[in-house]
Amino acid sequence: MNNRQLDVICIGRSSVDLYGEQIGGRLEDTQSFAKYIGGCATNIAVGTSRLGLSSALITRVGDEQMGRFIYETLQDEGVDVSHVVTDPARLSALVILGIRDRQTFPHIFYRENCADMAIEAEDISPEFVASAKCIVVTGTHFSQSGVEAASRTAMKYAKDAGTKIVLDIDYRPVAWGLTAHGDGENRFIESTAITRHIQTFITDCDLIVGTEEEVHIAGGSTDTIQAVRRIRELSDAAIVVKRGPMGCVVFPDKIPEHLDDGIWVKGNEVEVFNTLGAGDGFMSGFLRGWVHDESWETCCEYGNGSGAIVVSRHGCSPAIPSWIELQDFLSNGSPHRKLRNDKRLAHIHRATNRKKDWPEVCAIAFDHRSQFEDLLEGTGKTAAAITEFKNLIASGARDAIGEEESFGVLIDDKYGFDALAKMSDNSCWIARPVELPGSYPLEFEGGDNIASILRDWPESHIVKCLVRYSPNDPADIKDSQNKSLKNLYQACLATNHELLLEVIPTEDNEQTRAETLGAMQEIYQLGINPEWWKICPPKNQRTWDNVEALIERHDKYCRGVIILGLNVALPELVEDFSVCLASPICKGFAVGRSIFLEVAEKWFRNEINDAQAQQLISNNYRLLLDTWTELKTA
Repeated sequence: MNNRQLDVICIGRSSVDLYGEQIGGRLEDTQSFAKYIGGCATNIAVGTSRLGLSSALITRVGDEQMGRFIYETLQDEGVDVSHVVTDPARLSALVILGIRDRQTFPHIFYRENCADMAIEAEDISPEFVASAKCIVVTGTHFSQSGVEAASRTAMKYAKDAGTKIVLDIDYRPVAWGLTAHGDGENRFIESTAITRHIQTFITDCDLIVGTEEEVHIAGGSTDTIQAVRRIRELSDAAIVVKRGPMGCVVFPDKIPEHLDDGIWVKGNEVEVFNTLGAGDGFMSGFLRGWVHDESWETCCEYGNGSGAIVVSRHGCSPAIPSWIELQDFLSNGSPHRKLRNDKRLAHIHRATNRKKDWPEVCAIAFDHRSQFEDLLEGTGKTAAAITEFKNLIASGARDAIGEEESFGVLIDDKYGFDALAKMSDNSCWIARPVELPGSYPLEFEGGDNIASILRDWPESHIVKCLVRYSPNDPADIKDSQNKSLKNLYQACLATNHELLLEVIPTEDNEQTRAETLGAMQEIYQLGINPEWWKICPPKNQRTWDNVEALIERHDKYCRGVIILGLNVALPELVEDFSVCLASPICKGFAVGRSIFLEVAEKWFRNEINDAQAQQLISNNYRLLLDTWTELKTA
């Protein structure tokens, strides 16, 4: 078993969850929604991956935008999607959910003839099942004949291969046709027929997990211990009863007289914000221990801790902790009963669950606005020409890149929106500016309400903010800048955007460049942890070492530093590259005017045409990429 490629394969529901963002009101009154992936099997696949297991998912998604959203998010989460089938005839499942109060979580399932309920036995590969230590089947996928056949086929292949079988009872009365569509939150309705049906497939399981209500339906009794006994009569599986804030109880063999006489591990005391997905978080944590043959107590501790973190947050799969985060929580706890108010834990969650890894960024920066406006003077051209030229830069950059996964752009939406939209195809690193050009103290181009501006941005766009900052700034300037930076950071947290801070000295010379380190230090002391820094390139290794030590001291999860070009000539850039490549904290460059300014001047004066400009930009960018690669491999 230890040499198997996968730890866990989950089989079952996969949907798009639309979570109401307004809390404490009716679902009817909700005005906006956050979009996540969801469904029991999908949440567990994501959760186990975050917790360090190699996980896979067998499901179906629609051949449409929401199906691609599910598929791409699973990829970003590290889940094996080789057996996620795109169904051309059906739409992806959809769930609309809300948080009414601490006990009421209305949700509506849009699952009529949906893709994940079309899984067939032919979708299950015996070789794939045999490659895993365990499979997780879910109760909902025994509610209809087609998906039941697929689940039973997977269980048969698992028994043949010696793969362990885990059952998440996952009882949803609405999925069995027992409630109206508007009563999707109802978690228990007695049904002798469903009890009998469930009891036909629990016999082959090695681990059975459910809430008390789910154990009731599986065991055919609302007396929990009696239901557990009935399950034991039918199955030798270890039985885990989830008890919410009371923790969980495990019955690995004989069933005692009282429920509390099992292996009972109490839960973590946290304020309940949202129970939806907490069970999937629990299962993910429990499996982290179970797959690694940890003690029952340790499995419960992992499950309880993961569930406690999820129950304190908005969303299901996005709330599940990483392994680093769960270890920190179990070791250190939290001073906050409202875990969502724990800024340190929230930062670990945000930093260790990032969607994409960018080990290197080689970006072309053409987010300039005032500089292009200056180029218009005396040409007779209008602002439309700036947009036209930015499209040429984007096309030239695309022409220049080969197989580089490090391709990136810095581009504005004032003049570069058309190019920005074309670039936003999930193929490159994108950052866009928010600062008002030339502002000192810092102002935002769209006004003070920066959070409302960022809510209009795709989540994948990184927020870039250039700030002229020096430890020696006058007190009134510094107070204003600090207020703006803190507001920006809070807006990034609220909208789930990464932040790139471009810190440049008030006046550019060797003396003021040395102040950059002090500026970064002060910004960290404000409680701001940008994912990226963009700075003038330090000229020696000692300064790079100091930058690296500063970042490690304040935020070891920082993605790294990108150097800017400042319109210097290529030979000077080469010298800067040579120094920065020796520092692991330097992840690349974002260079603009060194690539396109001379070309722009000629184009705006009508000395070259579009094709020539595009080719020159492509050549310059390609030369820079090649130079970086050669120095890196030297």
